[in-house]
Amino acid sequence: MSVLRLVNLNKSFGALVVADSVTMDVMAGEALGIIGPNGAGKSTLFNLIAGNISADSGSIEFNGADVTSAPTMQRTKAGIGRTFQIPQPFENMTVFENLLAAAAFGQDRPEAQLVDECAEILEKTGLLTQANLPAGKLSLLERKRLELSRALATRPKLLLLDEIAGGLTEAECQSLVGTIRDIHARGVTIVWIEHVLHALTSVVERLVVLDFGRIIASGAPNKVIMMDEVREIYLGMEA
Repeated sequence: MSVLRLVNLNKSFGALVVADSVTMDVMAGEALGIIGPNGAGKSTLFNLIAGNISADSGSIEFNGADVTSAPTMQRTKAGIGRTFQIPQPFENMTVFENLLAAAAFGQDRPEAQLVDECAEILEKTGLLTQANLPAGKLSLLERKRLELSRALATRPKLLLLDEIAGGLTEAECQSLVGTIRDIHARGVTIVWIEHVLHALTSVVERLVVLDFGRIIASGAPNKVIMMDEVREIYLGMEA
């Protein structure tokens, strides 16, 4: 069953084409990776799916419903959660308060009903001991974990991860990958944009390659990475 369906999705900023007839299905329970050079349109695609920007044409379906024109809040409450490349928590609020705000926004329930659930999320993401720490004092890894926690607090059926491993050390990256594996094992569908290929391919079952807003390859990660066009465009290597 398809959780997300994009059909002939197009978006341009003036003469710059950032989504060029993108058509793609993401199946329930799948972990899908998206790679491509800088400027390929990866983050723009997430912005289109999450409703941060509007498509020029084409359609977006989520769980069988057309959400092409739906506002971001409606998509979040329907089950689309996302992280951003650069975490921007409420720095003067505690880690727990940040999470509670995200949960209240995404679930439209009173905060009093969300306290235990937020504590469980912090335990799963390794942040429970930092629950009362101001978010502005977190390390980069902890900020990434908080970004992930805030997305989980909205109870997503589809989780969009935008370069969440970027800037981390190898040990930090492996630790975060373990958390993402656990989330996926609980049945959450994941679409993950990432430049850290070994982290991405250790989780995803399928890889999509974007270039200038077009999908140029899709398939098993080990096969896609070895394609001539992918090596030339993404890896900068001659085939």
